[in-house]
Amino acid sequence: MSKARSYYESANLSHIPELMKLAPEAAASYFSFERQIYQQSHQLPVKTKELIAIVVAHVTGCPYCIDVHVKKYKELGGTMEEIMEALLVAAVTRSGAILSHGVNALLAYRDAPGKPDCFC
Repeated sequence: MSKARSYYESANLSHIPELMKLAPEAAASYFSFERQIYQQSHQLPVKTKELIAIVVAHVTGCPYCIDVHVKKYKELGGTMEEIMEALLVAAVTRSGAILSHGVNALLAYRDAPGKPDCFC
């Protein structure tokens, strides 16, 4: 029986140079932007930037970014407890945003006369 191939194998990242060749100027701009943020901008410590990146990677659901940024964060002395707390901050913030946006549902339900005026 053959092993099913996963779309999310860390080895897949080795294909990024192949993608970059398809849009070299845009790729160069992206990597320049990444270098500027992580290496040249010094308002936040790199460790903090990596923790932010871990949380964003979880929010966007990118397993590649989770893997890369967790490893970088660990190298910088970050702990799994810090990661978990940051993830919980993101979870509670996202939940709060959903609750806050619930006001829009309340107003639409309460104040809308019937058929919506939209294309959907």
